[in-house]
Amino acid sequence: MGPGLRSLHSLKRTLGAAAVLCFAGTGLATPQATYFPPRGSWEHRTPQQSGMDPGRLREAIDYSLASENPRSKDLAVDLKETFGAREPLWRLLGPTSVRGGMTGVVIHRGYVVAEWGDPSRVDMTHSVTKTFLTTVVGLAWSRGMIHDLADPVRRYFPTPELFESPHNAPITWDHLLRQTSDWSGTLWGIPDWADRPEGATPADHPHRVLHEPGTHFKYNDVRVNLLALAALQVWRQPLPEVLRRQVMDPIGASDTWHWEGYGNSWVDIGGRRIQSVTGGGHYGGGMFINAWDMARFGYLFLEGGRWAGRQIVPERWIALARTPGPANPAYGFANWYLNPGRRELPSTPEDSVTFVGNGENVVYMDRANDLVVVVRWIQPKSLDAFLGKVIGALDSPPVH
Repeated sequence: MGPGLRSLHSLKRTLGAAAVLCFAGTGLATPQATYFPPRGSWEHRTPQQSGMDPGRLREAIDYSLASENPRSKDLAVDLKETFGAREPLWRLLGPTSVRGGMTGVVIHRGYVVAEWGDPSRVDMTHSVTKTFLTTVVGLAWSRGMIHDLADPVRRYFPTPELFESPHNAPITWDHLLRQTSDWSGTLWGIPDWADRPEGATPADHPHRVLHEPGTHFKYNDVRVNLLALAALQVWRQPLPEVLRRQVMDPIGASDTWHWEGYGNSWVDIGGRRIQSVTGGGHYGGGMFINAWDMARFGYLFLEGGRWAGRQIVPERWIALARTPGPANPAYGFANWYLNPGRRELPSTPEDSVTFVGNGENVVYMDRANDLVVVVRWIQPKSLDAFLGKVIGALDSPPVH
């Protein structure tokens, strides 16, 4: 892509859905209306039509295929052999599945330029679930159901026992969103300390150091599940129903995805028995989804939360989600992985964002290159090189 076309594409991003008007003799055009795939289909372009080198793109795909995670495809076995091997209280509480093989989709300028594996297969997506959860929280915030992210979460619980201790009482929505709450307690039978336990011996695990909320980052699914329960208390209806109605149906997602909780995570909300869903698959459960729907979700955020003229997710929320947390500059809201100084993904632009789940399950969003890439079941150590190869297939990728 030459500099004139790159400037034009930047203008397109700024203006949004503008009409096409050609300027005679200049070779330039005003921005085209942004393409949004209709439900049930997604237009394909050849790499050449999209300004990509087909040989180099094929190299990227071949690299991913050679980098498939070698662990068990039976995810119940995989979870037991990973988390279960180092967490003394680990056990399956929610459903799992047997996953497919290496799968990927590359979206450039809104069109499909590559797909491989089985993008229509519904698999666990593990902690990419967290981004669906934080999006549902954001929708509540945008509607005034959550007045301020600095509010203590306990104010939103009809029975605030989970926040009654002096340590837990100050915890805010922002703390839970950024995984800095350091909440202490037990939820759905799992104490917080049992998730990625700390200490030299198992006897040390329950006696972890308590950190002031907001000062210490700790990746912890028990606390993310607490965020899901808090969101349920605010919405007072199943979060999957909210997500489907407010996000997934408007962006044309399929009906094949489902968001699961645990067998013991049912609560009474206004006389209705509702399952509180999870923020990942650590103990089973979470989002089960195909790569096409993951790509639509990523494309929504690449387009600033807009879809076909409708603002689905507020731009202000996306800006907050992309803001580095004070305790971890490479992490925004869960699970928005940022790239400050290109330290996390050196082969990608600094403003790229990645949603990452165990396995790895990845949704990569790159505004500078107008790319959305979904790759599933790649080894973590291979992700940066793979994305670098995709970017390298562009005719003229921008300087990082």
